[in-house]
Amino acid sequence: MQIKKLLTGIVVVFLALGPSVVLAYGQGYYQGYYQPYYQGTYYAQGTYYSQGSYQTTISVDTIASSNVSVTGSISKGSGTFAIDHPLDPKNKLLFHSFVESPDVKNIYDGIAMLDKNGEVTIELPTYFEALNNNVRYQIKPIGAPMPNLYVKEEEHDNRFAVAGGAPGGKISWQITGIRHDPYIEANPIIPVVEKSSTTLVDKGSYLFPDGYKNRTIGGLFTGVSAAVRWLLHWF
Repeated sequence: MQIKKLLTGIVVVFLALGPSVVLAYGQGYYQGYYQPYYQGTYYAQGTYYSQGSYQTTISVDTIASSNVSVTGSISKGSGTFAIDHPLDPKNKLLFHSFVESPDVKNIYDGIAMLDKNGEVTIELPTYFEALNNNVRYQIKPIGAPMPNLYVKEEEHDNRFAVAGGAPGGKISWQITGIRHDPYIEANPIIPVVEKSSTTLVDKGSYLFPDGYKNRTIGGLFTGVSAAVRWLLHWF
């Protein structure tokens, strides 16, 4: 009991010194590890082992130098590819962000030449229709305006047709579809989820606390509360 009183007093002193002291204490250490549903867990070297299940949290930068396959889903704050920069591969890296959408969207595109009638049939992968529905189109002329260009036949049997262009003209096309394969239908992506004890962080907590702690007074007290709970958890 005396230890708890001492720890509480220390936190009060931190609070008196300012929010930066209290919140900085937890950055990269306790934040994100202590939530109500973690009670009774054992934390050691960036990992924790939970009641009746195995779960791993990596709290440091990690590099996988080989292939990684995931049969479930991945949730992330951001994502990129990283390669040696094509123009200066010795000295620079090039990063590109993933293409993201609230839909489970697939994108296909290409360049096509129109025939003498200003038409063309675009052949898609043989699996297109089995994988996609809710199809959308973008058709653009290249080199000269084609004001009458249009989708003559919507997608069926893994193809669609374009007409109304200039004979022998060139077009750029894009078609998108929304996945409807058995896996995604059984495991749909839900864009907006209420925070709770069963989500990545509980209600009132943040995945990225640094981005919010200075915006509201509530952010300060959330950080202090988490610090107190973490300290008391070990005594």
